[in-house]
Amino acid sequence: MTPALGWLTAFMVVPCLLILGLAFFRRGLYGGIEYTLTWENIRLVFDPLYAGIFLKSAWIAGLSALIAVVLGYAAAYAIAAMPRRHQPLLLFFAVLPFWSNYLVRTYAWIVLLNREGLIVHLARLLGFEGELPSMLYTETAVVVGLVYNYLPFVILACYAPLSRLNPEVSEASRDLGAGGWTTFRRVVLPMTVPGIATGFTFVFVLSIGNFVTPALLGGGQFQMIGNLVYAQFLTANDWPFGAALSIFLIAIMMGLLTLQTFASEKASGGRNA
Repeated sequence: MTPALGWLTAFMVVPCLLILGLAFFRRGLYGGIEYTLTWENIRLVFDPLYAGIFLKSAWIAGLSALIAVVLGYAAAYAIAAMPRRHQPLLLFFAVLPFWSNYLVRTYAWIVLLNREGLIVHLARLLGFEGELPSMLYTETAVVVGLVYNYLPFVILACYAPLSRLNPEVSEASRDLGAGGWTTFRRVVLPMTVPGIATGFTFVFVLSIGNFVTPALLGGGQFQMIGNLVYAQFLTANDWPFGAALSIFLIAIMMGLLTLQTFASEKASGGRNA
């Protein structure tokens, strides 16, 4: 394990420690870093203005994760219910969007959602005469972009436990008088909670720190925490405050990943018991 641990230490632990240390210094008068210890950057993270951006980011990331889990679980359930010989092809189609660049996929939604885009033309072909509400540069557009880009992660995470389910368990439930919905709610769903938790955590963690999708599909109408960190490092040239924001964001992600691990282990332990 030494090479792997060395790699993680050099390229993950050490950079995080450097960012942590940077958060306790001051911004220089003309940018850069003034090596004077201070807690000001940490206190500023909890300022109502920046705390509101964190909450807004968490809301958008949570909503995107919830929608992605609902859609992804349904798709994974449908794939797992198909004959075994068809499942690899369906999974291939599910992850096919990953073959194109993230920016290309996001720009495609700009083409679809703008006022002269495909959706507007389709609505006119269907006879809609009025002016459609603005879809691009809205919170809804950002959520749609995040869900679309991260949905394959959820499909794969949910498919793994669904594909391992013993069909005899569901058959036994039906033999004992349970209907289809009861079997799903009382048998299938509890046994696939680890996959749901993993998919939700993937989408939430990747979304809350995302800055590309809010910048392109949000059009600068509102900020998420990823955009704020980007601006501190590359626009405001306030590296210490950007580092403080980054450390707080990393702490949120690590906390969620830890909770997801504990939830998965608990669910697995309950099944084994």
